Amino acid sequence: MDVNFIKWNNILGIAMFLIATILYFASMERYLSFWDCGEYIVSSAKLGITHAPGAAFFQIVGAVWSGLAFGDSSKYAILINSTSALYSAGTIMFLFWTITYFVRKMFAKNQLSTSVDNIKLNASQKIITLGSGLIGAAAFMFSDTFWFSAVEGEVYAMASFFTALLLWLITKWDQVADEPRGNKWLVIISLVIGLSVGVHLMAMLAIPAVCFVYYERKYGFTVKSFLI
Repeated sequence: MDVNFIKWNNILGIAMFLIATILYFASMERYLSFWDCGEYIVSSAKLGITHAPGAAFFQIVGAVWSGLAFGDSSKYAILINSTSALYSAGTIMFLFWTITYFVRKMFAKNQLSTSVDNIKLNASQKIITLGSGLIGAAAFMFSDTFWFSAVEGEVYAMASFFTALLLWLITKWDQVADEPRGNKWLVIISLVIGLSVGVHLMAMLAIPAVCFVYYERKYGFTVKSFLI
């Protein structure tokens, strides 16, 4: 295991989280945007009912978070908006780690049997790997649509977080798939998929990607097996 690379990978991932948090907090809506945000803010703070199909888990977490207002209803909006900023920052962090994982896997000579943590990267490969993560995560961080959802109290920021979390979790399973307790990551993935349904069905879009990683790890790509 390249301890130095792992250390920098972790440090830069956390650094991206902090940068995104500062960016989104600084540009965050202080009250509400004139669409569904007001509905979600009030329904979260009061545990009310939103429009179909609902967002039960989002509202439960929002209700807990809005407790920091200590009964001051004027603070509900900024508190619920701040959760979107934090979810979005977490999305950027997991995106960084997912990108660096797949870039390292690209450098592996035998992707089916070699643990990514045991891959020996030279100096240029380390720069390429970490640089790819930084550029990819930063591009998404500053993208218009994602930034828009990161600064207001809507479900899309939390749904994006679950999507990124699912992709990161399958990379954790990929590293220990042959170990006796490796499938514990699949159990966690199943739990996260269930929770994500209580936010927005958008997170379900990560399931095919999770399945493709499982397929490639267990069977290896051939045209026949892919079609089957």
